[in-house]
Amino acid sequence: MSAEPAPIRLPPNRPTPRPYRGGAAIERFRRLPASGDEWAPEDFLASTVATFGSTDDGLTVVGGIALRDHIAADPLGYLGPAHTAAFGPDPRLLCKLLHTGERLFVHVHPDGGFARRELHAATGKTEAWIVLDVDETAEGAAWLGFRDDIDESTLEYWYDAQDGDAMLAAMNRLPLRRGDVLFVPAGAAHSIGAGVLILELQEPADLSVILEYAAFERLERHHSLLGLDKRTALQAVSRTAFGEEAIRACLGHLPGDGAAQLLPPQARPFFRAEWMSVPRGAQVRAAPQFSVIVVTEGSGDLGWDSGEMPVAAGDTILTPFASGETRLTGDLSLIRCMPPEPSLAPGASTA
Repeated sequence: MSAEPAPIRLPPNRPTPRPYRGGAAIERFRRLPASGDEWAPEDFLASTVATFGSTDDGLTVVGGIALRDHIAADPLGYLGPAHTAAFGPDPRLLCKLLHTGERLFVHVHPDGGFARRELHAATGKTEAWIVLDVDETAEGAAWLGFRDDIDESTLEYWYDAQDGDAMLAAMNRLPLRRGDVLFVPAGAAHSIGAGVLILELQEPADLSVILEYAAFERLERHHSLLGLDKRTALQAVSRTAFGEEAIRACLGHLPGDGAAQLLPPQARPFFRAEWMSVPRGAQVRAAPQFSVIVVTEGSGDLGWDSGEMPVAAGDTILTPFASGETRLTGDLSLIRCMPPEPSLAPGASTA
């Protein structure tokens, strides 16, 4: 294996079947032929984790070898010394393209404490969404958190009765348009309306407590609680009001040009995202960093210490730390997704 891994153009990596419909907008964004598979709504980018209950579905493979094995063999080359000192050979990041062909079920992702205590998992699943597009015929929307405090018996009743309408009615409904950015803390109940294409950054875990399953063709009760008993699983749900101030702190929007951090400060212990716009005739440089780059518009070239590759809208590229400074030229815009800030991340170690 090379001591200096080069950037990798990531091929599609779409685990199937997933428990909801979608995916057509991923194919359009990535300039892929239409597959007709309505049960492949996600594309796992630079994934070192498998889907829940699987050992390999969802893993990114490079040259016939799982990316996580490449990283384990050369963690300093891929991740850099600061990240490796804090986390070892774990990128602590999963990025996805996700397209909802139908409204996503109401669900919750456990936080790190719950995940470690009840599921013996390394991380919970805090996430963030960057809206890349909304179908012309769709009414883009998301639901995030409960507007008022919810008592335990009410939540349990909603789950037992499978009253999705009551859950949605109690939640904050947020209109979504192209360019919106939304930070979604673990524990917050959420759903995404049909017809939305997002780039999702998340802690690398496929963990969901599914509050609403009965109305969805490929979900049953035994899928919904991560193998836990009901009372335990529902403890993962935040029942505290998610008020207007909390909503404002989680919302953002892509800038028109230049470079900018996209996520609020509370995201930095979990992941980071940077918007980069490269005007024609200019060159933009980025420091060495393990990152997943998603080109959203235009075309140009991505250069590094020992090479260069053409890139265009829809491309996704992994840049290892050891490939050095990233140089971008052309006329393009992109999102650079990065792992947590090592000094801020929960559980980070300097040993």
